[in-house]
Amino acid sequence: SKVDIKCNTLVVLDGKLENRSLDMIQPISRAFPKGAIIELIGTDDPTAAPGAKVDRICYIGFVEFKNGGIMLTGDEVIWNGTKIGTIAGYDDTHMPNHQNTIVLMDKRISGKYLGIKINDEIIIKGFTK
Repeated sequence: SKVDIKCNTLVVLDGKLENRSLDMIQPISRAFPKGAIIELIGTDDPTAAPGAKVDRICYIGFVEFKNGGIMLTGDEVIWNGTKIGTIAGYDDTHMPNHQNTIVLMDKRISGKYLGIKINDEIIIKGFTK
């Protein structure tokens, strides 16, 4: 078991790409301290997993961690009480500035079109098998 990671939205993004070429890293987990900032990027590609390449994406937003924690592939991403997807993995393109965190979604919907607002809470919740 592990703590839920509570985040607040700093930036709401819009846009989709069909050829982003994100190279997901092999590790299934990342440790983040309180105050860390990550970018959430959505995909509907069912092959999105550690070590995969992801092309079809949408931009969700940037969030700041209100508490430290460990994020694992399979963790649920909850916004406004609704699951918007699960953590599929990570891309290091912008490190050490920020971690791209890939969210597997049923349908690629950007943060803007989901209706996310600045300071909305997003929770990264451990999955239950």
